[in-house]
Amino acid sequence: MDDEVITGWHKSSYSNSSNCVEIAQTRSGKIAVRDSKDADGAVLTFSLNEWRGFVAKVQATPSHP
Repeated sequence: MDDEVITGWHKSSYSNSSNCVEIAQTRSGKIAVRDSKDADGAVLTFSLNEWRGFVAKVQATPSHP
């Protein structure tokens, strides 16, 4: 990844042992997202506005049992 991560990786409080994601902030202010089981794997990056939109949509969606 060209845009260096400047914070520690934080695991989602909703993650469980088989579905884990972590997020961190990059030097340019983007949000980086990775699979915690594959720390050297692919990293997706989102602008802060994109990330906020995603989080708002998830929070507005009813949970499935």
